[in-house]
Amino acid sequence: MKCFDQSVEHLFSHITTEKAPVGILWHDRAGNLVRWNQEAARLLGYPQDELSGLTVFDIDAVFDVKMLNELWDKVFSEGVAFFESTQKRKDGSLYPAELVTVMFTFDEQEYSCTFFLDVTKRKKAEQKLHQALAELEEAKQQLTRENVYLKEEIGQSYNSHNIIGDSKALNEVLVRVNQVAKTKATVLLLGETGTGKELIARAIHESSDRQSKPLVKVNCATLPATLIESELFGHEKGAFTGAITSKAGKFELADKGTLFLDEIGEMPLELQAKLLRVLQDGEFERLGSEQTKRVDVRIIAATNRELKKLSTVGKFREDLYYRLNVFLILCPPLRNRKEDIPLLLSYFVRKFAKEIGRKITVIPDEEIQKLISYDWPGNLREFQNIIESSVITSMNGVFTLETWFNPSGTQATSSQTITSLEDNERAHIIRALEATEWKVSGEKGAAEILEMNPQTLTSRMKKLGIKRSQTGT
Repeated sequence: MKCFDQSVEHLFSHITTEKAPVGILWHDRAGNLVRWNQEAARLLGYPQDELSGLTVFDIDAVFDVKMLNELWDKVFSEGVAFFESTQKRKDGSLYPAELVTVMFTFDEQEYSCTFFLDVTKRKKAEQKLHQALAELEEAKQQLTRENVYLKEEIGQSYNSHNIIGDSKALNEVLVRVNQVAKTKATVLLLGETGTGKELIARAIHESSDRQSKPLVKVNCATLPATLIESELFGHEKGAFTGAITSKAGKFELADKGTLFLDEIGEMPLELQAKLLRVLQDGEFERLGSEQTKRVDVRIIAATNRELKKLSTVGKFREDLYYRLNVFLILCPPLRNRKEDIPLLLSYFVRKFAKEIGRKITVIPDEEIQKLISYDWPGNLREFQNIIESSVITSMNGVFTLETWFNPSGTQATSSQTITSLEDNERAHIIRALEATEWKVSGEKGAAEILEMNPQTLTSRMKKLGIKRSQTGT
């Protein structure tokens, strides 16, 4: 092994230090820089001679006297310290650094020697990795939320492709469905209760580029006002009494898919501003959170109320109305498409007969004519309920309408007379109440016939001013 004399060894060490691919700094206990190598000057953006007179506080954006003293004591007791900090270049720019500090005594004076590296590239790579992992986790959570929602939907009976009929009125609707389906436009479905607005919404979704993602439904009329915000936007744990866990809202569930807001006219005014923001910017916050979430959701809204009229009396935001009313589809009442009744009858008879294991092979013309002669204030929902009830009581393979169904004895709405949606809804609810002897809830109650939540029905009765005394019973 070759040995060097002291002067040569000193020169050898100096050259090694200067050529080292890491920055090296020496400083005293007060933080004054006493020596540095070329790489240290390069990393800090200084000519080597300009580092003279500087302190560690000039080149480190984080360090203060307290931290320096703590580091000094740590190195003194443990011999070495590994840490990360943020260093400051001459031009004021910052970069992340990884440092190793050791301590030595020279000429009875204590000094610290710090080796450091610029780890910007590594930090960026770690940030990209963390971002990728976060996006992967978000995608995983989204898939989990979608699966949970779809499992809940599996048990519900619906016929996404069974829009039955060949009338001019229905074909006009289907033309507009095809026109708007492939776009991102917000759709407003307007029509009386029971006209099949949900089926139209599903047809739009399944004909769109979002069909692989869920169609998420929210009925704004059946949710208490205190729960609609949480249902739509989600909440964090502890956001309110009973929020024992965090929960994603319908907007998150519908990300990249479609959100169907049924009975949008019932949404409380205080929530309409937040909904407007999501429609305009795609942004919202969960209840109890300040973190802004972004979603890509296609909105289909439906109502049986006149939103324009509501906006003029301050019950619905005018700006939200115009934001929703981008593409309007009018869902025709059944009385305006009576030529579809034979097809609808055939479909529902087969459907309900199969469900109860009954074979019905004959549908008499006189039964079809009875159905055609009725004006159906409850539309498809009422039609479906009557057919289901009649299938249950039909015997010997012959379809027979229930004996209580008497269209000739019912006050029919003239097809030439147009009444408001509210009047039609009021009349329909009163008919259901009279048929059940004003039994609102429970088995064979009006709520069950109308397929409504009893509390919602009670609320609608109050809103529409429906009282038993008004019928004279």
